[in-house]
Amino acid sequence: MTRYQAPELARGALGALLGIAVAGATARAVPGGPELLPFIVAPMGACAVLLFAVPASPLAQPWPVLGGNLISTAVGLGAHAAFGDVLVAAAVGVGAAIGVMMLLGCLHPPGGACALLAATATPAIDEQGPLFVLSPVAVNTVVLLLVAVAVNNLSGRRYPHRPAPAAPAGPAAAALGITTPDVEEAMKRLADRLDVLPADIVTIVRDAETHALDRRLGSIPVARIMNTDVAVVHPFESIYRARTLIVQRQVKTLPVIDAERRVIGVVSIIDLFTRDIVELETVDSIMRTEVTTIPQDTPVADLVPMMTTEGYKNVPVVDAEGRLAGMITRGELIAVLHRALLGAS
Repeated sequence: MTRYQAPELARGALGALLGIAVAGATARAVPGGPELLPFIVAPMGACAVLLFAVPASPLAQPWPVLGGNLISTAVGLGAHAAFGDVLVAAAVGVGAAIGVMMLLGCLHPPGGACALLAATATPAIDEQGPLFVLSPVAVNTVVLLLVAVAVNNLSGRRYPHRPAPAAPAGPAAAALGITTPDVEEAMKRLADRLDVLPADIVTIVRDAETHALDRRLGSIPVARIMNTDVAVVHPFESIYRARTLIVQRQVKTLPVIDAERRVIGVVSIIDLFTRDIVELETVDSIMRTEVTTIPQDTPVADLVPMMTTEGYKNVPVVDAEGRLAGMITRGELIAVLHRALLGAS
């Protein structure tokens, strides 16, 4: 059973309350129509469930909501006009509406209810005729959609739904090259179609990989494996000094720090030995100032995408005050992953 958190419960219940109230009040304010014409139709209740409780569902997106409700209502009215028997009109109206929604890519469960309501039209709906599609169905649907956009986005839930960017691929996914089209093809081969976007599945898989790796490593912080004996240079030191350190310490990158040991840049072996520079120049003339650092309490698992996908080979580690605490390289990462794999085998 799905357990909903308090913000989700509030969004679903209060959002639906507000949406139905505003949609009904708006339709009631629209002039014209038979006296007994409903100002809000029952399918809007099911529509509210999708829009406020599961707004990420493909069935709850604007085109399925709008197209599904309006097109199905029109199909239901057509069935009502074509068949004198209410049962036949209901069956044909709902069946045809589902087929049309699937063809047009606007499948929406409340659309079936809209078709049934129209196909079994009451005298007031019958009197309203084709205008029933516009009032109250279109009015209810559009207003409910607008309220859903406002409520979801103001409460931290992006709507219309767009899949969150997937985390960088972990080792397994990177090796296999799992992509959104791969997931789409896999979903097509399923006997039961999943009500979820392929891009969302990719995001879940990547996140699950990170959690599995984190569990395997026991949430080891970077501070446990980083090298604390780090060769550093200051921006005012000479290129000659930096080259000497690179050779003596046999490292490929030197952090450049200020008087408070805060990382303000880096120089690499490529910067120092492949450029036409004068050795009397100072380090600040060639250092790269766009530096990525990580806190020393960062889980080791977070390093995997940085170093496998994003291409980092050396990352400075900083303490809570932002001062250089150590250096992490691919060598340290490979060593800890190797130990984790051996322990799991």
